[in-house]
Amino acid sequence: MKTKLLKSLLTIACLLCSIGVYAHDFEVDGIYYQITAENEVAVTYYGDYFFNVPAENMYTGSVVIPSSVTYEGVTYSVTSIGGYTFYGCSGLTEITIPESVTSIGSAAFQGCSELTSVNIPNSLTSIEDQTFYGCSALTEITIPESVTSIGRAAFLGCSELTSVNIPNSLTSIKDETFYACSALTEITIPESVTSIGRAA
Repeated sequence: MKTKLLKSLLTIACLLCSIGVYAHDFEVDGIYYQITAENEVAVTYYGDYFFNVPAENMYTGSVVIPSSVTYEGVTYSVTSIGGYTFYGCSGLTEITIPESVTSIGSAAFQGCSELTSVNIPNSLTSIEDQTFYGCSALTEITIPESVTSIGRAAFLGCSELTSVNIPNSLTSIKDETFYACSALTEITIPESVTSIGRAA
């Protein structure tokens, strides 16, 4: 009896494990969203794992993220970009981020090798680890005064980056922040910065 019950439970567990849990809850106009709170969503990737997004479901070209989106009669505010959302989207060339977005997750744009333009809204407070890692076509970026922290290796490998504006709100530059930014010729560090990490 116990053996049959155990086998049944194991079978059910295996079936549950085989069911894909998608990162996104819905899609509107080619952008995938995950509900994070009541009437709030994050932009995310298609499917169940960022490493296995089919080519036809990857973001390409110029993407404009709206400040709000309506799905099945409910309007959601777009407040964040999830970690790994645009990971490996080598066809992404430009991204427009609305003022409603307050956070961008780790490695959100990692490997976007054709990304040339990105606006960082004044609503953003932090840039996480590896956010723009390997964005080798990015030539300049303006970090707004609202940003108080930049994560480790945030711009690592941005080999065409020539100009960076660091705001007075920033207090530290983490490890490897601008590592391998071989085209960077000048950078002004404000008095507010009290620490610079290894290989920054």
